[in-house]
Order: sequence, then C-alpha cells, then structure tokens
Amino acid sequence: MTGTGYTDRFLDAAETREIVRAGLASLSLAGKRVLFIIPDGTRTMPMPELFRLFRETLAGKATALDFLVALGTHQPMTDAELTRLIGTPVVDGRAFESRIFNHDWADPATFVQIGEIPAAEIGALTGGRLAQTVAVSLNRRIFDYEQVIICGPVFPHEVVGFSGGNKYFFPGIAGAEIINFTHWLGALITNFDVIGAGYTPVRAVIDRAAAMVTVPTACFALVVTHAGLAGLYFGSAREAWQRASELSAQRHIVWLDEPVRQVLSVMPPMYADVWTAGKGMYKMEPAVADGGEVIIYAPHITEVSYTHGALLEEIGYHCRDYFVAQPGRFAKYPGGVLAHSTHVKGIGSYDAATGIETPRVTVTLATGISAERCRRINLGYRDPASIDVAAWTGREREGILVVPRAGEMLYRLKPR
Repeated sequence: MTGTGYTDRFLDAAETREIVRAGLASLSLAGKRVLFIIPDGTRTMPMPELFRLFRETLAGKATALDFLVALGTHQPMTDAELTRLIGTPVVDGRAFESRIFNHDWADPATFVQIGEIPAAEIGALTGGRLAQTVAVSLNRRIFDYEQVIICGPVFPHEVVGFSGGNKYFFPGIAGAEIINFTHWLGALITNFDVIGAGYTPVRAVIDRAAAMVTVPTACFALVVTHAGLAGLYFGSAREAWQRASELSAQRHIVWLDEPVRQVLSVMPPMYADVWTAGKGMYKMEPAVADGGEVIIYAPHITEVSYTHGALLEEIGYHCRDYFVAQPGRFAKYPGGVLAHSTHVKGIGSYDAATGIETPRVTVTLATGISAERCRRINLGYRDPASIDVAAWTGREREGILVVPRAGEMLYRLKPR
C-alpha cells in the first residue's frame, strides 16, 4: 500500500509521479499484458495526466497497455469524447499503441459468469433485507490480460456509500443481474442513509463479488476536487478505496448548521441527462428541510435517460415506499431503473389505500425537458429561462442555497 493525501493542500506533479511510479514498479509488469479500468466522462479526475504517466512508466515494457472505460450502463463514448477523457487523440479506439475500449454492456456476448453468491450469504451481507442467489458476471475482456489496474476517483455515492475501488467491476463492467441487485439494495436502504456512510451492505456485496475475479488486480484510488488532486492511493482495491474514502469524507462533505428550504443545483455539462444529473438531488437530499425543494438546473439536458428513458417514461419517479407497496406491478422492471427513480425522488411515504404518495422533498427540473414530460414522469417543472443564477446566489440567510457545479460535493447537517 502506498500513497498520500491532504486535507489542506493538493499533491504536486512530483508527488503524483512518484506514487504512480512506485505503485506500478511494485507489480513487475515488464512483459505482461496490462488493462486499466477507468471512469467515463461523468467523473472529475486528472485522467490525461495519469494516462501520460502510465505510458511514461510502462510503454515499451508491458506487452499490452490498454484501457477499458467502466460505463456501467452509460452511453458508449465516441472517439472525440475519449480524446477529451485521456487528453490524447483517439482514432478508431486507439491512442498510440493502446486500445481504448468502451464496456459494451448491451451485448450479452460481452460477459462471462464467474460465479454466484448464494441466497444465504446475500441475506447475511444485506442484513436480511434481501435473500436471493445473485449471478456474478463480468466483461470477459479482463481475462485476456495478466494484470488489471483500477484507476478512478472516490466520491460520496448514492448506492454504495462512497464510489471507487471494486465498484469499477460492479457495476462498472458487470452484467445486468448484479447491477440491478446492488442498485435496488441501495434503494431499499435509501440514498438518505447510504450516501457518504462508509462501508455499506452494498459495498459488502460488491467486495464479495470482486473476490471471484481471478486476474491479479490493483487499484489507484483518487480523491479529487475541482481545484486539484487531494489524494492518491495505490494497493489492493479494498485498501486503496478505504484510504481514499476516509479522505473523501473530509474533502467532499459540506456540513451545514441548518437545513435549507430550497436548493438550486447547477449541473455541469458532463451530466448529459437526468440519469446522470440526478446527483444534483442525491448530494443535497440530506441537507434539505422537510417540505423543501431541489431544483436541478441544467438547460442543456433534453433527455431523461439516453439508455433507460423509455422505461422511466413508463414508471415515472417515485419514492421507495411506492415501489415496495406494489411489487407485482413493477416486477418486470430492472432494479437499477427503479433505484434511479426513487433516488431522484427521495424518501417519502405511500398510502396504498388511497394511492397518495407524499415525498419529503419536491424535485423540480429546470432543463430542456418540457413541462408536459415532467408532469408525466412525476417531477416538477420550471422554465430554466426564468432562473437568474446570479440573483439566486448569496441568499443563504433566506434558506436558499445555490450549488455551482453540483453533483460531487455532498451536503449534510451537522449533528446536534
């Protein structure tokens, strides 16, 4: 285990280079086929710098130096998007001698089943919330290599507590069954209780599945803010994630004295649909007063989800209790889609006798999605042209909070 991190400054270029050099040197990669698993464009991280350092250290030594983008179920990245991601021209999926692969989650031929977690073990790992056998499938491409290296940032996360580490396997390059299972498990616990909570039942399931991976695996876990690289750790996926999550808890959580009644989450362009921009709600929910409102402000967004939009148009956005009370009605829908729905809607209640759903917080879209579509999917609508961000800013005393570049910093209330 190597690496370092700071609560009050950032790593400089020399520190970063030395951690990368020492980490890779410890693996004796000369003559080996190496695959890096990296995030897509929805994560803030200095991927161009790391891509350059990996090449600087391993090019001409490793017999293969390739990269697999852990899309989960996000959209495949074009060559132009991959170029921006790694900071080097990508043409036909190649940069220099490296191949840059998109995880092809939509093609069943992508996957191989590497095992299953028995129902009894699932029951123990989830604290009795669920008890079913879960098949564990992964992108078969990793088995073409002699060393897999995860490289990605750690942030508070709505499904697993903190992102990173073995999450780059599950859901990053995983099959549908374990993706849907883990996301629904997180939804049952709720974003309110999971996000930023440390080691969670979902993380326990992911780590158990990762223990079935037979290819040697290591991990660079980063802690990144918009101002710089605060931490970089190298070791096993679990160890590096643990160190990074501890620092993330100090760098990525804003503690408020009082709940806010209205939030304007200004979403950056890296979030292209509500599926990804939902983080504007996830990261704010714990700090919003009962009856408050979160406005997801993203005029550039015109789609609910490029991948799952048709399903979300059918089911809409609802609190967890709405789905739990009607299991038969929603049995055919993927757990990952239901989880996204309830994470965006937030916690609330549902009265099965009256059919009345009462969310704790109102979620409003100020996007390029029409008022009619917002009504259809059970979210609020506000014309983004009616919002002057500057006029909203600086009104904390009124209980109004503007979050510029929302989606990665978690807001919570200080313990009383």
